[in-house]
Amino acid sequence: MAASAKPLKYLLGWLIAGTRGGPTRARMIAALKESPRNANQLATLLEMDYRTIRHHLEVLEKNK
Repeated sequence: MAASAKPLKYLLGWLIAGTRGGPTRARMIAALKESPRNANQLATLLEMDYRTIRHHLEVLEKNK
C-alpha cells in the first residue's frame, strides 16, 4: 500500500466506523458512487431530513 493511501484509509475508517454518524455517511457515499446526486435527492433516496444530509456532506467536505 502506498504511503499516501494509509492516511486516507485511516480517515475514511474514522469518518465511517469511528463516529456516530458513520453509518449515515457510508450510505451517502454508496448512493453517490452509483450516480451524482444533490442533497435534496440524497435526502429523498435515503428517506432522511435534508438538514441531516447537509450536515453529513459538510463533515465529508471538511475532511476532504
